[in-house]
Amino acid sequence: MSQMNRRRALQLLAALGTTGLVAGCGSDTDDEGAPAPGSPIKIGLIVPSAGPNKAIGDDLVHGFQLFLNLHEQRLGGHPVTVVTAEEGNEAKSGKAAVDRLVKDGVLALTGVASSTVLAGVRDTVEQARVPLISSNASPASLASVVYIWRTSYVLDEPGRALGQYLREQFKDASTRIAIIAPEGLSSDDVIAGFKKGYEKGRQLANDPIFTPDDPNPGKNAYAGAIQRALAQRPDAILCNYAGTAAVQFIKQLYDEGYEGPLYAPGFLTEGTVLSELDDGDGGKQRNRIIEYGIETTLNYSPDLNNTANRVFASAYRKTFNASPTTYAMASYDAAQVLDKAIRLAGADPTPQQLNLALGKIGQIDSPRGTWQFNQPRTPQQKWYLRKVQLDGRMLSNVVINELATLG
Repeated sequence: MSQMNRRRALQLLAALGTTGLVAGCGSDTDDEGAPAPGSPIKIGLIVPSAGPNKAIGDDLVHGFQLFLNLHEQRLGGHPVTVVTAEEGNEAKSGKAAVDRLVKDGVLALTGVASSTVLAGVRDTVEQARVPLISSNASPASLASVVYIWRTSYVLDEPGRALGQYLREQFKDASTRIAIIAPEGLSSDDVIAGFKKGYEKGRQLANDPIFTPDDPNPGKNAYAGAIQRALAQRPDAILCNYAGTAAVQFIKQLYDEGYEGPLYAPGFLTEGTVLSELDDGDGGKQRNRIIEYGIETTLNYSPDLNNTANRVFASAYRKTFNASPTTYAMASYDAAQVLDKAIRLAGADPTPQQLNLALGKIGQIDSPRGTWQFNQPRTPQQKWYLRKVQLDGRMLSNVVINELATLG
């Protein structure tokens, strides 16, 4: 907000129907003047337009575009052209996207929904010496890469936050927690983080149960794995699913007779998952979710009560007729990060100058709460405990506690 002049703030508040925020808006110029126009720049946005990550890709586009909408289509005073490129589902397609955008002369890259794609483009980005501000999950193995920054989180962090919380909740070392997760890099990092936060002198009784990493599983895809987990007679279950896989896992878990709490990183219930669980069965799934409980850890929830989030969430709902997700929020913050860094980099910045400026931007006034980059180029940020509850007649993620600050 400090980078909007008073006139722009008034326009924004009028558009949102919001009051009481103007006093907090500073000014880069006097009340009557406008920022001096900078030279046009291009930003490359890498997202999937099809496949299992399309919904995340749409949110990344929406979050980035919303920031531009609220800032006159400028970053750091420069008019912006956003050039999109297809991410695909593998390293090869991600590399092709990076190569095309670099050839097109972009000042910076952003987006990337898949952690597998992000890991796969590491060397390409480093060789191009063009900064990439990734706005979704990042493998722990990518810490401290010179030209890759994250506005989301490192994949082991939701597990660490959840592990620390459950260690306090389940003080009895004999507590049985069953872990079920899809095979892959994401689950490896989440589980490693959970063990780091939870064990500390005690060990989980059983090894994790892995399922195929299928983005569109069938109605019985998880039955066998769930039955093996229930044979452990667990006091709680930890899982790591998202999207369609999350919907199917939760349904099948209850269909197999589980009647206990379910814990997971927050993407288990992000996006349209809760509406899909609450659709077409006469409220059966809703009742089981409320009775047994689903709690998740995440760095964002649309009900957070801070000024930046009230502006962001209100504008997002008005523009896209949906509640913002952590994916949209992180992409919005990627634009905010670029806005600050480009302003610091000078009148005609190069990608290399911009990369240096990224390390000097300081705190970000984000919808998730204030955060800043740490030395490995990831956010030092708060994590929140969310519980699925009824909001009116709809299932919703509601923040019930503030957990650790990680990063």
